[in-house]
Amino acid sequence: LPIVVKAFEMEVTPANRIVAQIGETLVLTCNSTGCASPSFSWRTQMDNPLEGTVNNHGTYSTLTMDPVKVVNSLDYLCTVSCGEKEKKEKSIKVELYSFPSNPIVEIRPSLVAGEPVTVICKIPDVYPSHHLEVLLKIEEHVLHMENFYEDDSTNTETKTVTYSFNPMAEDIGKEITCVAKLPIDNMDFEPKERVTSQKLNANFGPQNTIIIASPGNSPMEGDPLKLTCVSESNPPPQIVWRKHLADESIQHLIENNILSISHAHFTDSGLYICEAINLANNKTEKATVDIVVQDGPRNTMISVIPATAVKEGETVTMKCTSSGNPAPVISWKKRKATGESEKISEDATLTIQNIKSQDLGLYECEAYNQFGREEKAVKLIVQVPPQNITVLVYPSGNVKEGENVTIICSTYSNPPSQMVLKKIHQEKEIILPSVNGTFILYNVTKNDTGRYLLDVFNEVGSNIKVIEIAVVGKLEKPNQMIPVIIAFSSVAAVAVPIAVIMIYVSRKAKINGSYSLVKALRLKV
Repeated sequence: LPIVVKAFEMEVTPANRIVAQIGETLVLTCNSTGCASPSFSWRTQMDNPLEGTVNNHGTYSTLTMDPVKVVNSLDYLCTVSCGEKEKKEKSIKVELYSFPSNPIVEIRPSLVAGEPVTVICKIPDVYPSHHLEVLLKIEEHVLHMENFYEDDSTNTETKTVTYSFNPMAEDIGKEITCVAKLPIDNMDFEPKERVTSQKLNANFGPQNTIIIASPGNSPMEGDPLKLTCVSESNPPPQIVWRKHLADESIQHLIENNILSISHAHFTDSGLYICEAINLANNKTEKATVDIVVQDGPRNTMISVIPATAVKEGETVTMKCTSSGNPAPVISWKKRKATGESEKISEDATLTIQNIKSQDLGLYECEAYNQFGREEKAVKLIVQVPPQNITVLVYPSGNVKEGENVTIICSTYSNPPSQMVLKKIHQEKEIILPSVNGTFILYNVTKNDTGRYLLDVFNEVGSNIKVIEIAVVGKLEKPNQMIPVIIAFSSVAAVAVPIAVIMIYVSRKAKINGSYSLVKALRLKV
């Protein structure tokens, strides 16, 4: 079969001529067929600037005017080239108009039968205005006709027609109508006539003033919010928006019947006031609306009184605060040794009286509402002075010369305790420092006989134990480390009691270890 080759053709849409309203988006399309790789170009008949955006898409090209303006009222030409020899061109005429909204009617001043009244009719953003015709009527009776045939405006303009007359008593309550027409015969658009009516009443209002909140008075964080103030008044009222601030002051916002917030924020919550003012009779009326922007918990904070580090037996109060709407529900959890958290309170304030060492740990505050949750944590430290002190001496009682004496002390405290062993020797003191609770006296002599003070202390307290060591005779057998009885007492004791010492194992904390001390390291003070 013979191969059918399509001829190189082009078309422009809309074809030949387009009528568009100023402010809208206009797209012209140039399309080609019968050419694999066409080349497009756009220009105006008089080589004016395009005032638009060109986009090429393979076999077609677009010229977009967004928004279309008065300067776009031109003849546009699209040229398509296929290779070096073939070229085609077509034009499209863009004709523009603007007739976007109904007239605005204002009647002033205060109406009293027999006295003159002025009717003002405004037609917004008209183009081309030299076609504009305006008619003022009371019921079906024509009051005034006016045209703008001689107007030479080159852009959209608001045109105003003003007419004064003396109404009769029977005219009160009748409708004044403004009819605006833009009859351009060779332009196809609708509507070409716009109408607004208003009753010829004496000045009244403002009254029945209300605020309409869209989408409602509880928007979500980030959503748009529009507040519209509606009031019945003649003449139309001046609208003023204000907002009550947290410090009881009032912030002036705008003078417009619509207050728009593109992205509502938590700080936009508050009481909004719309004040409608009738400038003819100086009367005012207010309306209010309470706006609450909904959001998940945020700015969650924990305060601890008196501090995060407290002494055993004290009272500590932890308070959790969080902002959000609806108000977040507060609960407290405590982290267990397994890493899991256990709920311990559903109140914003957590008070622990007569605090104990087992109360230390990580406390978590959770703030929750239906839009989210937020957590904060605080580490509580319970400070405990040295307690449950256990002392072991190997050997105890009468010690042979040449033996080694080991003193082991264990205790529970927080923060960890330091320990110092002191020997009271006449007017001198031998101080044996340690940080881990074990002391070794090597090759003791009779000179080591005496009373030793074991000082156990940390930042929040101290405790002193007294140890008696007696060195007698000389070592005859190998040294054996057997736990035996030792003597110790508190400093305040008059007599030194003797007791059996047992190794104490603390459930919470324990200081243990070894410390070797030779005679050469003894410090004499």
